Amino acid sequence: MNLLPQLVLRLVGITVLCLTAAIAWIVVDAYRSVEREAERSAARVGQHLEALYWQEQLWRGGRTGLNTPEPEWQSFATLNLISPGVCVTFALRGETPQRLCSQTAALGAAAPAWFVEAYGALFPKTVSVQRTLFARDPSAGVIVNEPDRGAAIRQAWSRVSLLAAIAAVMAGAIALLAALMIGRTLRPARAIVDGLKHLERGDLAWRLPTFRTAEFSRIAGAVNQLAGQLARTRDERNALTTRLLEVQETERRALARDLHDEFGQCLAATAALAESIAASAPAGRADIVEEAEAIGRTQARMMKTLRSTLVRLRTQDIEEIGLEASLRQLVSEHNLQTASRSVFHLSVGGEIATLPRPIAIDVYRIAQECLNNAARHGMPTQVALHVEQDARAVAVTVEDDGGGDVARMGRAGGHGIPGLRERLAALGGTLEIQSARHGIRVAAVIPLAANDASAAAVAA
Repeated sequence: MNLLPQLVLRLVGITVLCLTAAIAWIVVDAYRSVEREAERSAARVGQHLEALYWQEQLWRGGRTGLNTPEPEWQSFATLNLISPGVCVTFALRGETPQRLCSQTAALGAAAPAWFVEAYGALFPKTVSVQRTLFARDPSAGVIVNEPDRGAAIRQAWSRVSLLAAIAAVMAGAIALLAALMIGRTLRPARAIVDGLKHLERGDLAWRLPTFRTAEFSRIAGAVNQLAGQLARTRDERNALTTRLLEVQETERRALARDLHDEFGQCLAATAALAESIAASAPAGRADIVEEAEAIGRTQARMMKTLRSTLVRLRTQDIEEIGLEASLRQLVSEHNLQTASRSVFHLSVGGEIATLPRPIAIDVYRIAQECLNNAARHGMPTQVALHVEQDARAVAVTVEDDGGGDVARMGRAGGHGIPGLRERLAALGGTLEIQSARHGIRVAAVIPLAANDASAAAVAA
C-alpha cells in the first residue's frame, strides 16, 4: 500500500480511538453527574421539607386552639427543587412515604436499545442518597434521592449522539485536509522516484531540485551525489575499456606480425621441405612420397588457418586501404570460408572514409563480430552488412535469414555479445538485437559527437 493511504488510515484510526475514549468519558461523566444532582436535590429538598416540618410544628405547638392548615408536601415548589432525572422519596413520621420525580423528557430523546444494553452492562447498579429530614430529630423522617435510570441513559445518549455527530464531521474534515496536506508534503517523494528511474535508465546527468522539506532535501542531495559518483565511475570505466581496447588492438597487431613472420615462414619452409623430400625419394619408396605429401597437406591446412587467424587479428589494412576496402575484404573472406552455404553482402552509406582511425577500428570489429555470430549461431543463406554514417553517428547493421531466437541469443554464453556491449558502452553507443523477417537483426550505433568529446578529454 502507498504511504499516503497508510497515513490517512492511521489518522482515521487515531481519531476513532480518541472518539471512543471521549464517548466513554462522557458516559461515565453523565452517570456521575446524575449522582451529583441526586445529592444536590437531596440537600435542597431536605432543607425545604425541614422548613415545612418545623412550620407545622410551630403552628401546632403555638396555636393549638386554631384550625392550622397542614403543609403541602408535594407542592410545585418542592418539585422545582428536584433536578431532572432524579426521584425523591420522603417518609414523615407516622405518614405514608411519598415519591416525587422530575420530568425526563427535557433530557433528550430516548436512547436506542443497544445503547441501553451497553449502559446497563457498564453500570448495573444505581446509587441512592439517603439522609434524615432533621439532624436534631432523626425520628422525624428520612429523604431518599435515587437517580432515575432512564433519565441517566437519556442524558448520556444525548451527549454521546451530539459528540458523535460533531466528531464524525471533524474526522471527515481532518481526514480530507490531512490527505491534501500529506499528499502535498509527499510530492517530493514522487520526484525522487522519477529521478531514481532516470538513473536506472542510465541518464546520469539527471539531477533532483532542492525541496523545502529538510529531510527530502537531504535525500535529494544523496541521490544527486550518487548520480555524480555513478557518472564518474562510468566515465572511468569507459576510459579504462577504451584503453583496454587500444591495448588489445596493439597486442593483436603484434601477435599477427609474429604469426606472419615466424609461423608463416616456418610453414613455408615446411612445405618446401616436404616437396624436396617427395622429389628426392628413392625409387620404390612410395611410403616416403606419401608421408611427404601428407606433410604438405597438413601444412596447407595450417596455412589456411593461419590466414584466417591473421584476418581476425589484423586491422592495419584500415590505415593502408581504408575502412570500406577492409570491410569488403572481410566479407570476401567470409564468402570464401563458407563456400556456397551462405552469401555475405556489404552496402555502405555516407563518407565512412572520413571516420577517425579509432572509430573505424571499432566499426570494423563490430562488423567482424556480428558476421561471425551470424555464421556461427545460425544457418543463413543470406547475410547483409550495412554501414551508414551521418553527421551525428555511424550505424552498423547485420541481418540474416538463418532463424534463431533473440531471447536465447541474449542468454547464450560466450564473450561475443557482452564484448560488443562493453565496447559500445565505452563509446556511448547502443546495441539492439531484434527479430528480422526470417532471422535476427543486430544494430549498433556509435555517436560521433560524444566520441569526439571523449577523445578531446583523453587527450587533455
